Amino acid sequence: MKKIIFAGSTGSGKTTLCQWLHGEKIAYKKTQAVENFDQAIDTPGECIENRYLYKMLLVSSVDADVIGLVQDCTKEDSYFPPAFATVFAKPVIGVVTKVELAKSQEEIEQARAHLAAAGVEQVFEVSTIENVGVDALRDYLEE
Repeated sequence: MKKIIFAGSTGSGKTTLCQWLHGEKIAYKKTQAVENFDQAIDTPGECIENRYLYKMLLVSSVDADVIGLVQDCTKEDSYFPPAFATVFAKPVIGVVTKVELAKSQEEIEQARAHLAAAGVEQVFEVSTIENVGVDALRDYLEE
């Protein structure tokens, strides 16, 4: 399985994705530092919310095979700058999270548009709560 590093704003679902990938009980906790799992790397939301911490994200990504930019579909804004994916010399995918909470398909499409503007190669729409789209993400990581 490919090792993935998740980057996204605070509360976007990075830790939940790591817990799900590793078969752990899903429980909210605020990630305070870069946390390594067997097949994933969890990063604090501050790594993307504060430009001066981009370096921490770049250094941490060295241990990953793929970069996962995580966008919560219930949030209108995105912290990913245009073409952000180009700073990585690895495949970059997008993950739209919390699709079960979307009030409309437009919210999901807006999240996809944020990720496309950031330059991701492929987008996965997931709900770890309702087990939607997570198998497709796992299949991608197992290729």
